[in-house]
Amino acid sequence: MPIPRTLLGRGDLHDLPLTVVAGTWPGDLSGHYVVSSSDQRTRPRHAFFGDGVLARLDLRPDAAGRFTWHPHVLDTPSVRLRRARPDLFVPGPVGTDSPWGFSNAANTAPLPWGDRLFATWDAGRPVEVDPVTLGFLAEVGHRDDWKPALDHPVLPLVATTAHPVIDPERDCLWSISRDALTGAVAVVRYDGTGTRVHRWDVDGAVLPQASHTIAQTRNWLILADTAYKLDPDEIFGGDRTVANNPDGPFLLIRKDDLHPARASVPCREFRIAPEVNHFYARYDDRDGIDLVLEHSEGVDIGMYLREDDMDVRGEPVDPALRGMYCHGMTPALTTVLVFDPEKGTVRERARATEPGRWWQAELSAVDWSDAGLARPTRHHLIYLGFHPEAISRRVLKNYAGRVDPAVFPAEETPATLVTHDREDLRPLSEWTFALDDYPTAPVFVPRGAHTDPGGHDGYLLVAVHNDDRFRLELFDAAAVTRGPVAVLAAAPGTTLPYLIHAAWTPDARPADPSLERLRFRDDLDTRLDTLPPDLVAVTHQVADDLDTPAIH
Repeated sequence: MPIPRTLLGRGDLHDLPLTVVAGTWPGDLSGHYVVSSSDQRTRPRHAFFGDGVLARLDLRPDAAGRFTWHPHVLDTPSVRLRRARPDLFVPGPVGTDSPWGFSNAANTAPLPWGDRLFATWDAGRPVEVDPVTLGFLAEVGHRDDWKPALDHPVLPLVATTAHPVIDPERDCLWSISRDALTGAVAVVRYDGTGTRVHRWDVDGAVLPQASHTIAQTRNWLILADTAYKLDPDEIFGGDRTVANNPDGPFLLIRKDDLHPARASVPCREFRIAPEVNHFYARYDDRDGIDLVLEHSEGVDIGMYLREDDMDVRGEPVDPALRGMYCHGMTPALTTVLVFDPEKGTVRERARATEPGRWWQAELSAVDWSDAGLARPTRHHLIYLGFHPEAISRRVLKNYAGRVDPAVFPAEETPATLVTHDREDLRPLSEWTFALDDYPTAPVFVPRGAHTDPGGHDGYLLVAVHNDDRFRLELFDAAAVTRGPVAVLAAAPGTTLPYLIHAAWTPDARPADPSLERLRFRDDLDTRLDTLPPDLVAVTHQVADDLDTPAIH
């Protein structure tokens, strides 16, 4: 049973000491590793929809040579209301509902922005936290500015992206607002201060499934339909019978068209197959809009393992894995595509796929520095391997005709970390993990002064789940094949629940209390009057608590 049985553990969160158990920790390593996770103690049926957790790790040891893993449940309004009345929060297949509305889990990805830190999710506004304490500061922008897909008395369902981007030249955050019922999409801009965001409808554009990622170049924003489809029958108690669309639209929007005097903007539309969740653009667009796409063919994140599931071998799903999403059913595919928005053309410049390299988890590490995004040299990917115990017969039924079980490997295969050349996707180096290892949440950490950007001059830090103990493995980004140069690990028997996306930030400083941010109270209006008086009182108490200064 190679998938760790502790992967969905529901234990308490607390600071965790880590020590170097192999190799030598480099002296030129600095900054902080931050990672998002779903609190398994509050997750509903799907393991990815629990309350958001951020963890921070200072990559420099203390005077005694120790490292401390610091996790924190984000104490958002959703979390505070749930703590006050846990009996009123109802778990479902796509999240948690309540009389106040839909919980913002904020559990998928950390987003550094200069000295600031945000946490994101696909069904809620970005959440700003204090980079040191990880305490909640504010949600980004008044709820009405996002035009919620479903409005509620207090907690609206804001369908957005888990991967907004920071514009290095305009010093703003770009995101998406999408109507979950119609697929109509809008661009959102947050300038970093104030209680409001700007929003532009995209003329005639529809993203029928989801919008998990947004990418950017110097002059363009790239929006895409990404592979996560809601099933109304499942939401109302039935079986999930839908499959993700095999292709979808890509929308290119010129940044210069996005100015406050306009209410909507045009776009250039393309259609891309197979389906995709994550994609990354070269910031320099003088030679076209150049994207790496990690295709998600044969992966359905919305399909989770149930108590009555049988896996592809005909064996009952282990109860420890219930709630985990179904794993990949096809070999991995990554491409480099170049778009010409003026000519309306797209060409494939590179493709990486091998029958034996099974399914990338869409967990990649790139150099996110301004220079690294302008001139990327490497794309580091984790391929999780073939895991039949995490593929249910239900998901195979939904993908009949699109997935061929005859090509499944005869045996379970291990995960690998592969460094690809960014230009042609050639594999330059590769490391194979033990079969019972489950790596996730990799980040690129620049070396020292970071004078040679692009993704090759630095380190890769990879979180590795294992039932024996949790560890972090550090690789030379230019020589992954040599194996870890150092390993941090918890005490034997100490494990952590599944980590999702991670980021590196050069420093962790207390949040600036002088910046104007949205207060929870700013979102409260006459819609609150639709609730019973006792719930109105709870809401105002949460607002009072959040008004108490928490920045130190």
